[in-house]
Amino acid sequence: MRTGKQRFVILLLSVGVLLSGCSGKSVQEQVTNGQAAEAAHEHGHQTQLTNGDIQEATASIDELPDFLKNQTSELQTIYALSAQVSDVLKYIPCYCGCGESAGHESNLNCFIDEIQEDGTVVWDDHGTRCGVCLDIAVESAKMSSEGMSLTDIRSAIDEKYSTGYAKPTPTPMPPAAS
Repeated sequence: MRTGKQRFVILLLSVGVLLSGCSGKSVQEQVTNGQAAEAAHEHGHQTQLTNGDIQEATASIDELPDFLKNQTSELQTIYALSAQVSDVLKYIPCYCGCGESAGHESNLNCFIDEIQEDGTVVWDDHGTRCGVCLDIAVESAKMSSEGMSLTDIRSAIDEKYSTGYAKPTPTPMPPAAS
C-alpha cells in the first residue's frame, strides 16, 4: 500500500509535468534499417546511442544516473518513480514515437533500458527530453497507486493517447488477471 507521502508526490507530479516533446530528429536520422541504433560512443560509464540518447548503468534502482544531476528535482523524482513502478510501465506503451525512433518497447524504456539479474539498472535519458513519456509514466503510477489494475491502466492510457500522438510502442498486453 502506498503511503500518503508517495500519493502526494505522485499527485504533485501528475499536475506539474509540463515539459517539451521528444527529439526533433527525423525517424530516418534516428533509426537504421528499422531497428534501434546501436551504441555509438562510450564515455566512462555512459553510452551515447546514435539516436542521441544516453544510457548509464548504476548498481540498483536506488542509485539514479549521473545524467540526472543537473536536472530538476521533479525530473529526478519521476525517474525514481519509474523504477518503483517498472512492473507497471513495462505493460504501458509510449506514444511519443520512440518505438520507431529509439526502438523502445514500452514507456519503461524511456527511463530504464533494462534491469539486469544482479540488480544493475541501465537507465536511458530519453525521458529527460520528452513530456509525453513523463506524462504517461506519472499518470500510470498515479492510477496504480489508486489501485487500478494493469489492464485498466493500459486501457486508460491507450484511450487517452490513441489520437493526436505518434504510433505506440509495440508493448505486450498485461497478463489477463492483472
